[in-house]
Amino acid sequence: MPKITFIEHSGAEHVVDADVGLSVMEAAVRNSVPGIDADCGGACACATCHVYVDAAWIEKTGKPEAMEESMLDFAHEPKENSRLSCQINMTADLDGLIVRLPEFQG
Repeated sequence: MPKITFIEHSGAEHVVDADVGLSVMEAAVRNSVPGIDADCGGACACATCHVYVDAAWIEKTGKPEAMEESMLDFAHEPKENSRLSCQINMTADLDGLIVRLPEFQG
């Protein structure tokens, strides 16, 4: 089963198992990762599951589509590597994915 490492703004790490097909956000919620609010439940209608994708994983996670890009405007301190974790679906190729969390969600 693929693993994801979530790194809080404080530096605390949470390594969780993620079923293939789940979104990164769903894996965080199922494992009670603090800092992923997921207010819209994964509908890409808020920015409360904002993460920063580690540089080594940018190509594998892909670029945000137009709807996600527009929602990232509401995220706290968006950066080039910002993504909404509800829009990243887990695959076997993403085993070991590392994402960092902003100081707070937008």
